[in-house]
Amino acid sequence: MTTSQANRSAAAATLTVMPVLLAVSFSHMMNDSMQAVVPALYTVLEQSLHLSYVQVGWITFVLNMTSSVLQPVVGSFTDRSSKPYLMTVGMVLSLLGMVGIALAPSFWYVLVAAMFIGFGSAIFHPEGSRVVYLAAGNRRGFAQSVYQVGGNTGSSLAPLMALAIFVPLGQIGALWGCLFAAAAIAAMLICILPWYKSRLREQGERKAGKKTISSSLSLSGKQVAWAMALLVFIVFGRSWYHTGISNYYQFFMIDHYGLTARQAQVPVFIFLITGVLGTYFGGVFADRIGLKKMIVLSIAGAIPFSLALPYLPLAWAYVDIAVLGFILLSGFSVAVVYAQHLMPSKVGLASGLTTGLAFGMGAIGAVVLGKAADIVGMTDVMRSIAFLPFIGLLALLLPSDRRKRA
Repeated sequence: MTTSQANRSAAAATLTVMPVLLAVSFSHMMNDSMQAVVPALYTVLEQSLHLSYVQVGWITFVLNMTSSVLQPVVGSFTDRSSKPYLMTVGMVLSLLGMVGIALAPSFWYVLVAAMFIGFGSAIFHPEGSRVVYLAAGNRRGFAQSVYQVGGNTGSSLAPLMALAIFVPLGQIGALWGCLFAAAAIAAMLICILPWYKSRLREQGERKAGKKTISSSLSLSGKQVAWAMALLVFIVFGRSWYHTGISNYYQFFMIDHYGLTARQAQVPVFIFLITGVLGTYFGGVFADRIGLKKMIVLSIAGAIPFSLALPYLPLAWAYVDIAVLGFILLSGFSVAVVYAQHLMPSKVGLASGLTTGLAFGMGAIGAVVLGKAADIVGMTDVMRSIAFLPFIGLLALLLPSDRRKRA
């Protein structure tokens, strides 16, 4: 590269590429909408296939574990050699899962279909996070929040899909999920992949002959490993609580307040949609106050609302769960950016560990909570998991991200 070309390329790297950012956020929304089809079908599958709570938990376990365990593996692989076409492959696998879950005649077929959806998600997420990292410029928190808003919006569609599609049509309505995959593939082929390939070439030219930094926060290898392990544990605790609310709170509303299956979808939707807003504003605030502070505020700040939720009258429960969703998810994208600051040369692995492994390990919680609900009842389960946000206080032990700005 000539000096002027290098300067132009370096300057471009500091700018936020909004068309690409919006396109990958849209693809993220389509991907997570397909994942949302599975929990949206729980009340339908419970009746049509006569599932127990623990079987519902196993479906969540298979879906989340296939997507979470593979994400760091895919991320580590693409850190060494990025493969843009993998995003499209992931969407095709998810499409096959949609067809499978719509036609599944028994519990075991549902598990296999959920596994395909999980595989597709595991392949999409690390490469999607890398696209966001490259398109973010110097607005990492904002860019990651836009990306995660897409995913969280897709997840929040579960109650609406249950109301509009699955309760009236049954599980065959999952075929609508094929449209999500088609839309995402179109966005990738038209907008994302051409830019991504070009950007990877430019990045390779700039990095030629340069030494890669181990951490943007000036930490030793041991400090990075310790901070990353602590961050993964914190996100794991948050995801366990998030899984409990998003998957089982609908059953709590039916048992505790006597709501119908349709009515019970409303508070879950409120929790998820306010989480979308929290995700966006959390990323914006993190660019101003710092990543660590935002992580602490997002999880530990949810404590009073989580403790109160199982005991409130119905009307106040709607208000509480709205505030709870906003606060809890405000640190979702921030944790990813913090991990990328810890491991800037391994963006795929950092993203896979936080959005994949740590968040997806909440699938273990789904099985445990489902079994506990079968034994002691859903009310006791909801009251017990209310203490999980206390794990967020451990974020106070994370290294400050302000060293980089200083």
